[in-house]
Amino acid sequence: MGMLNIWEHVSEALNKQAALRRQKEGKEMRVANKPCRDQLCGEQARWQLERGSIYFIYGIKLRAAALRVVLKSAALKKSTPRAVLQETIRELLRNVYVSPGYVVTVAPSPENPVVYVEILSASPLEEGAGLITPQTSIKIKEVITLEWYRHLSEDTAKTPVAGLDDVGKSLKEIIDLPFRFPKTFKKLGLSVPNGVLLIGPPGVGKTLMVKAVAKELGAYLLGISGPALHGSRPGEGEENLRRVFEKGREMSNEGPTILFFDELDSLCPKRGSSNNAPEDRIVAQLLTLLDGVGSEGRMVIVAATNRPDALEPALRRPGRFDREVIIGTPTVAQRRSILQLLTSDMPISAEVDLAKLAEMTTGYVGADLTALCREAAMQAVSHSSWDSTETETMINMGDFQEAFKKIQPSSFRSAVGLTECKLVTWEQIGGLEDVKLKLKQSIEWPMKFPEAFARMGLSHPKGILLYGPSGCAKTTLVKAVATSCHCSFLSVSGADLFSPYVGDSEKILSQVFRQARANTPAIIFLDEIDSILGSRALCRTGHGVSERVLSVLLNELDGVGLKVTERRGGKLQLEAQCQEQSDEERKLEFQETLNKDFMVVAATNRPDMLDDALLRPGRLDKMIYIPPPDLKGRLSILKICTEKIPLDTDVSLEDVAVLTNLFSGADIENLCKEAALLALQENGLEATAVKQEHFVKSLQTVKPSLNIKDLEFYEKFSNRELAS
Repeated sequence: MGMLNIWEHVSEALNKQAALRRQKEGKEMRVANKPCRDQLCGEQARWQLERGSIYFIYGIKLRAAALRVVLKSAALKKSTPRAVLQETIRELLRNVYVSPGYVVTVAPSPENPVVYVEILSASPLEEGAGLITPQTSIKIKEVITLEWYRHLSEDTAKTPVAGLDDVGKSLKEIIDLPFRFPKTFKKLGLSVPNGVLLIGPPGVGKTLMVKAVAKELGAYLLGISGPALHGSRPGEGEENLRRVFEKGREMSNEGPTILFFDELDSLCPKRGSSNNAPEDRIVAQLLTLLDGVGSEGRMVIVAATNRPDALEPALRRPGRFDREVIIGTPTVAQRRSILQLLTSDMPISAEVDLAKLAEMTTGYVGADLTALCREAAMQAVSHSSWDSTETETMINMGDFQEAFKKIQPSSFRSAVGLTECKLVTWEQIGGLEDVKLKLKQSIEWPMKFPEAFARMGLSHPKGILLYGPSGCAKTTLVKAVATSCHCSFLSVSGADLFSPYVGDSEKILSQVFRQARANTPAIIFLDEIDSILGSRALCRTGHGVSERVLSVLLNELDGVGLKVTERRGGKLQLEAQCQEQSDEERKLEFQETLNKDFMVVAATNRPDMLDDALLRPGRLDKMIYIPPPDLKGRLSILKICTEKIPLDTDVSLEDVAVLTNLFSGADIENLCKEAALLALQENGLEATAVKQEHFVKSLQTVKPSLNIKDLEFYEKFSNRELAS
C-alpha cells in the first residue's frame, strides 16, 4: 500500500509538470491510460527517479502502426468507406502514446462508428510506449464488428471431451477445411456441405461436442432452440428464423460460423397434420433458408436430434443436411475414456478399477456416467461425515457399487418392459447344474470369449427357448445369465406389448428391439411367450394381433428392415479409437466388437403352442428343457432357502428333500416360508428356531404344483426335439 500511495503522488506531480510544459510549448498532447509501475513509468510517458529529482524523458515517435478496428455493427462496417475510417482513426490516435497489445476505448458518440482500436504492432517499438504523430503511417489490418470482437475475447481454453474423437474430427473437416482452403475446393469442383445432422440418444454428448469443436476452431456458435423461435402472432416464428439466418450470414463475413439447432425434431416435425400449421410454416421457411445458404463454406448448419424418424424427410436430402453423423451408445473403450476424464479431478482410491467400471456400465451414456461419478462422490461424502476420524475423503469401489443402485442408464428409463432386475448369481440357484452349463455355453461363452468362437468360425445363437413346468427357475436363470454377462437386460411380457390400438403392439415390439440394438450386448427376455405369440396353424382367422406380432418378431430376428441408424458399428457409426491399450482393454474391445448384436431368450410352459417358424434354426434355434429339481437339486434349494432361517438341531433337510417329490423350486421356497410362519404361530413372536415338525406340518398344507401327467408331456416333447 505504501508503494501505491507513493506512485499516486508521483503521478500527480508528473501530470502537473506535463501540463506546464504543454502550456509553455503551446502543444496539445494526450496519453492513453495504462499505468506501468514495473518500469517506474506513468501515463505511458517514461520517467526516471534519481535522488529525489524527477526528469521527463520523451517517448519514441512511431514511424508506423498496424491496427485492428472494432465497429459497432455489421451495417456500419459495410457503409463506412475505408478512407473515411482511416482518417477517423488517425484523428482519434493523434498524439496518443500506445504500445503493442494496447486497446484504446473510444468514447461513444452517434457520429463515431468506432468502439475499440487494438494496437497490433508499432515500429520501431518492440516494448514500452511510443507516440503516434501526424507523420506516423497507420495501417488498418482488420475491421471487425463488436460481436465478433467479443467472441474473440472469450476464454479459448479447450473444452475437455472424451470418447468422441472421430465425431470431432468429422465436424472439423466440414467446418474448418472449406474456410481455410476455399480456392482448393473451388479448383477441385467440390461443393461444401451446408448442413450436418447429429443423431444419437439423449446424453451422449451431441451439444457438448459442437461447443467444443466451435471453441477449438475459433468459430462463432449461434445456438437456436425451438421455444425461442415460436411467437404468439402468426408469422412471428418465420420472421425470427429469417433474422437468425441473417445474423449468421453477417457473422460468417467475419469468420467461420456455426448455426446450431438443438432438438431439431421439436422445431421441424413431419408435415401433414392439420393441427400443426405453425410448425409446417416454420419447416417450409427453414427449407427455403437452407437452400439459400450457398456454397461459400463460411456458414455451416449443424442440428442434433435423438428422434430422426420424427423429422421432416425433406430436411435430410443432399443440399440441406448433407452429412449425417450417428453417435451410438459409448463402447467399453469410450466409457473408460469418459470415466478417466470425469475422475481426473476426483480423489479416488487405488482400488477403483476404471476398466472394470467401464465393463459394468453397458448402456450408459456420458450423462449417465457423470451422474454415476457424482453419486459415488456423494456416497463418499456421506461416509466421511459419519467417520470424523478420516482426514481426507476418498472415493472407493464400494461407493461406485452403491451409486449403481441409484443410477440406471437413461436410455432404459423410458424403455418398454422391465429393465431393472435384482442381481442374481449362479450360486443362488439350487441344482440344475446341466442346465446352467448349457446356458453358459449358449449365452455367456459367446459374450465373454468371442475370440474363441471367431477362431472356430462359430456364431452365437440368435435365440434360446427355455421350456419346462412352472416354478422351475426359468426366469431366475435368465437373470443370472444377464448378471454374469454384464449386459443390458430387457424383459417383456404380454401386458407390455398388447394395446387396444391397431398396430400399436407391433410398434412397441419394434421399439424394444431398437432399444436393445442401441445398447448391445443385450438380452431380450420374452417371458410366457406362449401368451404373446400363438401358432398360426391353431388360429382360425390368421389376422389376429398375435399373428401380426409374430410376424414382426420373425422379421426382427432375421434383421429384415433394420435401419442403418440402429446398427451399432456400421459405416456411419463413429466410435472411439484408443491407441494405447493394454491386453485386457483390447480383449474387452474385441469382445464388444463381436457382440454387436442382441440375443432373444424366451420362456414358456407350453412349447407345443408356439409356431414352427419361430423354432427353426436362425431364430429360437436352441431349446433347453428346464426339468423339475431332483433329490440333489431339492436339497440344494432347501439349503439356499433356509440360509436366513434359524433351524433347530432336529431339522434334517435331507429328510425334507425326500418328502418334497414333485415340488418345484417355487414350491420349496413357499414351504420354507410356511414352516417359519408356523413356528411363529405355535411358539409366539418370541420363537427363535424352526423345528422338523414345522416342516412336516407345512407339507400337509403346501401341495406340489407338478404332476406326473405334465412331466410325461415335457419328457415326450424333449425326446421329440432331441430326435429331430
